[in-house]
Amino acid sequence: MSAIANLGARALQTRWFVRAPIRLYRAGLGFLFGSRLLMLQHTGRRSGAARFVVLEVVQRPASGEFVVVSGFGSKAQWYRNVLADAKVRVSIGTLRSAPATATPMTEQESAAALEHYVREHPKAWHRLRATIEKATGTPVHNLPMVRLCVDAR
Repeated sequence: MSAIANLGARALQTRWFVRAPIRLYRAGLGFLFGSRLLMLQHTGRRSGAARFVVLEVVQRPASGEFVVVSGFGSKAQWYRNVLADAKVRVSIGTLRSAPATATPMTEQESAAALEHYVREHPKAWHRLRATIEKATGTPVHNLPMVRLCVDAR
């Protein structure tokens, strides 16, 4: 395992580091991250409170559609929350807090989206895969993905 994967895995397990971009998005500076990252606002399934997570966009199948991956699998809190309540808000680029609907993708759809990502971003995938595997302690075969569709205005 490379030193970069070890460092990345430690960073993914450090709460303040993972949550730092949320403050920038909430301050209206999400455009600094371009179109590769988005902030997802979802509702806590038990608390009912607004929750936030910044995720990498795996694919943009159409205008207003984004595919995001749960790098920590189906146990990730944000993933479990969107399964419980599909109504979310998305901030990406200059788009701020747009209402959207989250739809879990099938294993086949997720595998196809991951295949597309690997083809489009092979270097990023090589580093990301090693980092996720180090952070979770399990090999990455198939990761759950969610399609986010911004609601028509």
